[in-house]
Amino acid sequence: MPDTDPTLEADVFSRHCSSRDTMQDITSRWGLLALAALHEGPYRFGALRRRVDGVSERMLSQTLQRLERDGLITRTVLEQIPPKVEYALTDLGRDMAVRLVGLIEFVESTLPTVTAARAEYDARGTAGI
Repeated sequence: MPDTDPTLEADVFSRHCSSRDTMQDITSRWGLLALAALHEGPYRFGALRRRVDGVSERMLSQTLQRLERDGLITRTVLEQIPPKVEYALTDLGRDMAVRLVGLIEFVESTLPTVTAARAEYDARGTAGI
């Protein structure tokens, strides 16, 4: 059973460290994209689903629940008919999203280099494996 003692130092490289669960929530494809989208500002569920193109309703719902549990987002029910729900980043979520957006921008800026490396690798075939 994983250690859940909050006084223990976090060590993501340890298999029993609970930070791994949070790391998984944040760095999953949908977690990362949801946090980055919410960095732009609050979103209602449908608008967030459209912004994070390709995510299913079920997967987005599960992702948002995990991020809310981790204290990274808030879920606010808007008093309307029909009721609507809005998601926004917490202070912790904003700090996390800034770092993730930086990573996303870096990945996007290096995409030509990565694409060239992939083409070179694929041209060599699997003979080296």
